[in-house]
Amino acid sequence: MSETNESSTPAPQAGGDDAAKPEAPKPAAAAAAPKPAAPAAAKPAAAAAAKPAKKPAEPLPPPPVLATRRSFLAWGLGAWSIFGLWMAGVGHLFLRFMFPRVLYEPDPKFLAGRKSDFPEVGKVYEEFKEGQGVWLVRLVEGGEDHLVALSTVCTHLGCTPNWLETEGKFKCPCHGSGFYMTGINFEGPAPRPLERYRLFQDAGGNIIVDRGTKFREDLAQWGSPGSFLKMG
Repeated sequence: MSETNESSTPAPQAGGDDAAKPEAPKPAAAAAAPKPAAPAAAKPAAAAAAKPAKKPAEPLPPPPVLATRRSFLAWGLGAWSIFGLWMAGVGHLFLRFMFPRVLYEPDPKFLAGRKSDFPEVGKVYEEFKEGQGVWLVRLVEGGEDHLVALSTVCTHLGCTPNWLETEGKFKCPCHGSGFYMTGINFEGPAPRPLERYRLFQDAGGNIIVDRGTKFREDLAQWGSPGSFLKMG
């Protein structure tokens, strides 16, 4: 085995240019040229290209502007105006509290006419029923010719009776109370006669009816002065 190896390997020859130079060692088989790596950045770029572009950020609102002197004065005047109105309302309520409300009613007296306007005895005059709530009745009482002013308010529950001339009576449509021409109650639930108002003549001979003064038969007031006016 050793002989074979020695014979096969040529011995180096000394000296001379032509001497065989030792062969340069052949480089190891070149490693396979590396394949160009796939561009890794290409994929994200493509993905980024596929995504829609982001909208630009909206600009921030401008900082609040300080109120100018004119706007400050305007707001101040408005606030003082509201305060003044509020004070006026409070003052009005205070005055209403200090001074109680007074109800002004119409004058209870009214002019009914003259004696010549009521010529018939035994008649009910209804001219003032609607406007004044009064019947003027000329009748004979105690042998005397009188003119009386009867209230049109029923003494039961305050309804307004009707004068039934053919029957010679006042009849209440609410609960059936009946009154004679004199005002005396005789049927139904009315507890007492109709009330009479004061009658008198002024300096000119005019007949005045005063609804502020009433006369009640159950209190024996129908014989009082002013509860009737003598005619004739």
